[in-house]
Amino acid sequence: QVRLVESGGGLVQAGGSLRLSCAASGNIFSINAMGWYRQAPAKQRELVATITGGGTTNYADSVKGRFTISRDNAKNTVYLQMNSLKPEDTAVYYCNAEITPKYSSFSNFWGQGTQVTVSS
Repeated sequence: QVRLVESGGGLVQAGGSLRLSCAASGNIFSINAMGWYRQAPAKQRELVATITGGGTTNYADSVKGRFTISRDNAKNTVYLQMNSLKPEDTAVYYCNAEITPKYSSFSNFWGQGTQVTVSS
C-alpha cells in the first residue's frame, strides 16, 4: 500500500519561511511527477508547483520567485521551500505523486494535507 505523508506546515508571520516535506512509502516501483497543491477556504484546489522525475519544475505565477520545489529520488521525498510568505498563501497544502506501485497499475496519490497559516 502506498502512502504520502506531509510535514512542515504551521503558523508563520508574513515575510517568513516554511519548508514542507512529503515522503512516499510502501510498495513503490517508480515515481513520475510529484507536486504540491493548495486549497484555501471556499476556494478550489490549485496547483502550486510540480517537478518531474528528471527535475523539470513548473510553478503557479503567484508563487514564482518565492517558492522552490525539489525532490530527493533516493528518499522518494518532495520538498517545498516557501519564502516571503503572504497571508494569501494561507491554505491546506497537499502533496501529489504519480506512482506505479509494485504489482499494481499507475495511479495518482494524495497526501492528507498540512495547514499553512500566514498572519499579517
